[in-house]
Amino acid sequence: MKCGVVVFPGSNCDHDCFHILKHVFKIDTEWIWHKGDVDLSRFDLVVLPGGYSYGDYLRAGAIAKFSSVMKEVVRFANSGRMVLGICNGFQVLVESGLLPGALIQNHTQKFVCKTVSIRVENVSTPFSCECVGKTVLDIPIAHHQGNYFIDSDGLHQLVDNQQIVFRYSGPEGEVIDQYNPNGSVDNIAGIVNEDKNVMGLMPHPERCADPAWPNLDGQLIFKSIIYSLQHGVLL
Repeated sequence: MKCGVVVFPGSNCDHDCFHILKHVFKIDTEWIWHKGDVDLSRFDLVVLPGGYSYGDYLRAGAIAKFSSVMKEVVRFANSGRMVLGICNGFQVLVESGLLPGALIQNHTQKFVCKTVSIRVENVSTPFSCECVGKTVLDIPIAHHQGNYFIDSDGLHQLVDNQQIVFRYSGPEGEVIDQYNPNGSVDNIAGIVNEDKNVMGLMPHPERCADPAWPNLDGQLIFKSIIYSLQHGVLL
């Protein structure tokens, strides 16, 4: 099993993801630089980390989608391989067309950085199969453009295809506006593509997956990915 963590100019959570995969879960993990000819065929998982790729100029992820590595990531994903996009990585996946919708400025017009609760909506994905349905996880967020938007037809399609993996919620799993930190449609915190091999989420599971920290809820997402890769399962 081999994982790759993409590094863009402005990435700042790449080391966190690398550390969790390589040092906590002991997975063979490499850096993937954004420029030049990139062969991703040796990888089983590619991670697009959080940060501010290319300074988030124009809008978050809008420039990164034109990078040479993203052409290969799109091919990699379209071949059925697993891709995880966290925060800015989610924004890049949306801008690249690998996930539907858009990520726009938070409804408060402010940067938000805190730990939030998210409810697991679908455990039948390779990114959530180690979770129990409707379990509530406490995961940190840190973003200014995390407001997930999709039109009503697109939302119906996400629901019908069971592509919504996580929703912002209260500590008891209450999915209501009060616990929506950024204004996302339907409290959406994370989604997968129709084939379930690409996931984007705004919360940072890598920030709560190191045993040195008291909160390990993020480990469930990484354990789900590792289980799926080890067993060759795309649910």
